[in-house]
Amino acid sequence: MTRPGGDDALARFNDAPQAEAAEQAFGWLGVPAFAMVLTAGRPYPSVGALVSRAAELAQALSWQHVSAALDAHPRIGDRVEGASAAAEASRREQSGMADADDAVRTAIAEGNRAYEERFGHVFLVRAAGRSPEEMRRELERRLGNTPEAEQVEVKTQLVEITALRVREAMR
Repeated sequence: MTRPGGDDALARFNDAPQAEAAEQAFGWLGVPAFAMVLTAGRPYPSVGALVSRAAELAQALSWQHVSAALDAHPRIGDRVEGASAAAEASRREQSGMADADDAVRTAIAEGNRAYEERFGHVFLVRAAGRSPEEMRRELERRLGNTPEAEQVEVKTQLVEITALRVREAMR
């Protein structure tokens, strides 16, 4: 029986072989342990339950796992290469950068360099739904964070991005 909307995608995720479901989940966050635990919890009764569990697991990640996830995220404003699910998601999420003027692009590029120098990893922000100017302001604000405060912000952004990607995949 075909289910409407996200129920179809959820049924495919719930019924997929472990390796296939784990590959899909890996594309949402880029951490093998997350993918394995999330898929081990199948079947999920609803998209909301899957999103909640994914967000819960993302929030519980160690900084070591967060760092691994950051490696899968391109810089804001960079051209995203590749055909992976994560690359495709990044392109969609950063599509608002296409409207950025040269001054904002330059400010974000300079901010990215300063951020990476200060914190040692890529600046992570939920780009979906944000204008280039909003992302620039967020980058500038977060440059003033302590490393500890920034780790909390990075994890919050990672949780938001993960939930967004799971919801998008279940459409």
